[in-house]
Amino acid sequence: MPRHLYLDASPPPYEGPRDRLDKDAFKKKLTVLGARVAPEKTRVLLKANELKEALMDLPKIRTVVSDPSQPDGDRLVLLRMSEKSDLPQAAQEFLDKEAKGLVEYKIDLDYDYWTAEECLHAWLPPDLREGSPTGFAMIGHIAHVNLNDEYLPYKHVIGQIILEKNKTVKTVVNKLNTIDNQFRFFQMELIAGEPNFVVEHHESNCRFTFDFREVYWNSRLHTEHDRLVQTFKPEDVIADVFAGVGPFAVPAARKGCAVLANDLNPNSAKWLRKNVEDNRVTELVRVSCEDGRDLIRASVARVFDEPFPAYTGPPKSRMQEEKERKRLQKLAVEGQVSASLESEQQPQQPPRRRIAHFVMNLPDSAIQFLDAFRGILADDNGRDLSGTYSEMPMVHCHCFTRELEPEKAEQDIRQRVEEKLGHPLTDETTFHLVRSVAPTKEMYCISFRLPRAVAFATSD
Repeated sequence: MPRHLYLDASPPPYEGPRDRLDKDAFKKKLTVLGARVAPEKTRVLLKANELKEALMDLPKIRTVVSDPSQPDGDRLVLLRMSEKSDLPQAAQEFLDKEAKGLVEYKIDLDYDYWTAEECLHAWLPPDLREGSPTGFAMIGHIAHVNLNDEYLPYKHVIGQIILEKNKTVKTVVNKLNTIDNQFRFFQMELIAGEPNFVVEHHESNCRFTFDFREVYWNSRLHTEHDRLVQTFKPEDVIADVFAGVGPFAVPAARKGCAVLANDLNPNSAKWLRKNVEDNRVTELVRVSCEDGRDLIRASVARVFDEPFPAYTGPPKSRMQEEKERKRLQKLAVEGQVSASLESEQQPQQPPRRRIAHFVMNLPDSAIQFLDAFRGILADDNGRDLSGTYSEMPMVHCHCFTRELEPEKAEQDIRQRVEEKLGHPLTDETTFHLVRSVAPTKEMYCISFRLPRAVAFATSD
């Protein structure tokens, strides 16, 4: 469809080959009217109420250009119509008074002018133009698409158009339907650009580096990462059971939280360690690579036996550390370091031994791991876990449901969670709709206070 009332600025009908992209087929000439005026009068025309509905407004096309017949003289104020008869009466009368006349002006449009969506719509066969796959997600320099089967024969041109129309994109991949059964990351194929899959992605004021082929990452969960981290207190200890490359663990640590960050995928754990180091939170994050059920069962004892240092504030950036170093250096020269340090000393806080939150972001199967919480505080080694855990941890479990009505979705999730825990949930339970994954599939996060009877359950 034309995107303009008077000018058809849509791409021309594509008559080139379908096995490749012929950019020369994307050429179009438009003829418009130009009002000739002296340079000092262009502003008068641009501000005139009479011309509001007549001035050129095509994207990327300048409204004022030099008059080709006299480049160093008059200017042409371009109009959005090609025939004088299309001008509103008030515009005609104004131009008769203020301009030196109307002339034709030629505009050349080519492949570079149109958007990816417009080019794809023109290039694809007519029966595939509706719903053409122009949408994509960005991960660092990588754009990834999910092409339906009918578009696969055209995947390389689709990738080429996305690559050429988006300056920050260097690599375009298509996610395949195949999912790694053990580590749950998508298989993918390169359809355009550089075969460079190691990305640097910025989120929540943190920098994440990872090989997109090896790990799971979904930029659509950015809001959910932020939402959950905001519920943590800086002094909390977090157990991130399925940590991936750290979208929950690293921002939480940047806030000051201490984190047990675990992932079964060795590649996820590898990149997680790098992200912990790059974001300067190595003292606050302990990375492990084991089954999530094992992490849950061992987590309480690990934090009790090897507590995290007391919270003393969020980690400092390099700039803050350098500023503090210079401040102390200056005080040392002035002989005031001891007095300054003494005045800044905070009351000694105890080390952190209690896990406040468990994060379980593996929606496909996280509920199946909830039975691991049975008896995690039933300790036989003399630890005073009852006193340490006077308040039970919160568990944040992501999951899928086929129920689309909120009330039925919550009932479905609650039933499955209680069945796996072997105990009813308390009133301190909330449900958050994260996103719609498919027309009949929703992703939720259920957050609940771990029932005390579950945590202290003993085996029969």
